[in-house]
Amino acid sequence: MRIAAIDTFIVTVPRETPYLGPLAKGERVNARGYIVRTGNGTLYPTTDRSIAVRVTAEDGSVGWGETYGLCAPRATCEIVNDLLAPVLIGEAVTDIGATWDLLYGLMRVRGAWSGFHVDAIAAIDIALWDLKGKAEGKPVRDLIGETAHAIIPSYLSGLPAATLAARVALAKEWQARGIDAFKFAAVVSHEGIVAEMAALRDALGDATEILIDLHWKFSPAEAAELIAALAPYRPGFVEAPVKPEDVAGLAHLAATSPVPVAAGEEWYTEYEAINRLAAGPLAYIQPEMGHTGITQFLRIARLAALKHVAVAPHATIGTGIFLAASLQASATLPGLWKHEWQHSVFERNLALLDTDMAHGEGGYVLPSAPGLGVAPNARFWDHAELVT
Repeated sequence: MRIAAIDTFIVTVPRETPYLGPLAKGERVNARGYIVRTGNGTLYPTTDRSIAVRVTAEDGSVGWGETYGLCAPRATCEIVNDLLAPVLIGEAVTDIGATWDLLYGLMRVRGAWSGFHVDAIAAIDIALWDLKGKAEGKPVRDLIGETAHAIIPSYLSGLPAATLAARVALAKEWQARGIDAFKFAAVVSHEGIVAEMAALRDALGDATEILIDLHWKFSPAEAAELIAALAPYRPGFVEAPVKPEDVAGLAHLAATSPVPVAAGEEWYTEYEAINRLAAGPLAYIQPEMGHTGITQFLRIARLAALKHVAVAPHATIGTGIFLAASLQASATLPGLWKHEWQHSVFERNLALLDTDMAHGEGGYVLPSAPGLGVAPNARFWDHAELVT
C-alpha cells in the first residue's frame, strides 16, 4: 500500500434536537454553534459533525477513516494535512501498527499524547485498515483474528427528551420494541440523577439493565455519596464519575464502589490505559474508536483482557465509518460485554453510507463487505466539505 494522497473532509448533518436533549434553562447556542452544557460545563455542537479521511493508494484504491469533529474540526484536519499526510505520501505502508507508532512519535515530546493530534492519527489508522481489508478481499475483523461475535450485543444510549416524564416514556417505548439495556446521561438529569434512576427502575422493572453516564461531573467524595444513593436501584454501572485527570480518585472509587465503575472513552492510547489500570481496577473499560483507531483499540482491549476487565466500547457522533471500525474490532474480542448504541445518531446518519451494517433486536449486524464494510454514498457528499 504505497500512499498517493490523503484528504480530509468535515461532515456536518443538521439535527432538530441537540445531542443529549433540548437546551436546559440558562443554556444557549453561541455564535459558533456550540452549547455549553451547564450539567458538566462542556461544549457540544448543535449539529452532528465528524471528520472523514480518505487515503488513496497509488493503484487508485481508497480507504476511509473517521474521527471526532465535534469541536474545532479544522484543527484536526490541519494536523492531518500539515503534519501527518506529508510523512506518509509516497511511502509504502506494510505494518499499520508501526505506522501508528511512527505518527504518534512525531509529536510525543511536545506533549501531544491525546486530543486533536491522536484523533488525526486514529482517522488515518482506520483508513489504512480499510485499505488493507479491501486489498485482501476480507472484512477487517478477518485481518485481526477469529470472529467471536457474529452479532454485537448493545445497549441503548441516551433518552433525548426535555423532561423526566418524557424520558421515562421514551424508554418505555424502546422497551416495548425489545430493548432491555439503557444508559441515561446525568448531564441532562435536570430533575435529579437519583430521581431519574428511581423513575426508570420503577417504569422498566427489575429485569432491565440501567446504566448511568456521570460525565466526569464529581469529586471522588461527591461521586461516592451519589453512588451510595443510587445503589438501592441497582445500576449496571456508573460511567466517568470523576474528572479525567483524577487517576487516583477513579481508582479509589472503583475499588470501593458498591456499583460497578466504567471509564475510558477519553483514553486515546494503551499508554494512558496502562497508567490508569495500574492505579486500580475497573469493572468496564470503554475504548472509543474515534479516538483510538483500530490499532490502539486492539491494544487497549488486550490490556483489558490481561487485567480481567470487560470491554464495553463507547460510541459517539459520527457518520458510521468509525462505528463500523469499532464493530469490526469488537467482533474479535472474547471479553466484549456490550457496545454502546447511540440510536439518535446511528439511525439517521447511516443514510450517508453504502453498507449492510444495521442494528436489530439482538444488537448490531456486522457489515459484510471487505474492509470496514462501509463507503460514502451520494448523500454523504451533500454534507461533506473538503479541507485542504
